[in-house]
Amino acid sequence: MSNGELHIGVYVDAENIRYNGGYAMRYDVLRRFAGREEEARLLRLNTYMAVDGERMKRDREYRERIRGYQQAVRDLGWKIIEKPVRWFVDEEGNSMSKANADLDLAVDVMLQSERLDQVLLVTGDGDFLQVVRALQNKGCRVEVLAFRNVSRELQYEADAFYPGYLVPGLIPTRGDMRVPWGEMGSRIRGICIRWEADRGFGFVRFLTGISPRLWVTDTRQDDSPYESAFVHISDLPRELDTDDLPSRDIILEFDLEPSETEKGGFIARRCTVVNRYDGRTGGLSKQPDRISTTERGEDAGFIRQDEAEEHEAVAESS
Repeated sequence: MSNGELHIGVYVDAENIRYNGGYAMRYDVLRRFAGREEEARLLRLNTYMAVDGERMKRDREYRERIRGYQQAVRDLGWKIIEKPVRWFVDEEGNSMSKANADLDLAVDVMLQSERLDQVLLVTGDGDFLQVVRALQNKGCRVEVLAFRNVSRELQYEADAFYPGYLVPGLIPTRGDMRVPWGEMGSRIRGICIRWEADRGFGFVRFLTGISPRLWVTDTRQDDSPYESAFVHISDLPRELDTDDLPSRDIILEFDLEPSETEKGGFIARRCTVVNRYDGRTGGLSKQPDRISTTERGEDAGFIRQDEAEEHEAVAESS
């Protein structure tokens, strides 16, 4: 830490995130999350994105979309490192594309870490395990944020692992996005922290906003950024084995409604399981990553990449 400042670098493996639950991730929210500490100074904001160079040459619409998307991300303060898409044919004759950012990201973060106190890696790729260890040996605190298909070893090796699903506003939910996260009627995500098996109910904890006090997980504390909601077994998916509860590995998405018995309290209704980090699939919904404009509402600063076409990007803002 220099002059009381916490120097932070953020490195996004954009392709890994996009294909593993992070579709429609908002770079403005990610930036706020990374800089949540009062003394934080974001020195590096790098995102490694795939670009089909050959298509850029021949497809004007694709080229304009890519450049427009990239400029929208740059306007938020991010540096974009392009990774060329390489095409190959598999054993069945199907054309496949691949863009690997691992090496460039690893080299950049190691070289730039000399001036950093903390690194946020936005990836679930276990290939970065040795990078995490090397950064820690240099004195850096290393945090990891990801969505699906996250290496278990990477989760455990990091100083902190944050499921991106739980960060308010980072990616859309299946509800009406015009209702802010955490307000009555919003659809949000959380984890079950208590379950009374013999009584068929429990409590779900959720983050109310981006805060420097994420470690204050006791919702009874006045300075905790978390709240809890009552959940009844009837509001859980039938396919979910409640013997697996409570669990921090099961991400629940639910409608937040007012308690009928406790003034100011919450109830989690119509729960779905959007991800499990324990490797099991019980109760896991088959929700698409893509959220339609109608479902998510219009939200300023919303940035997404369109998976309908290979590596085509779209920037949207109200």
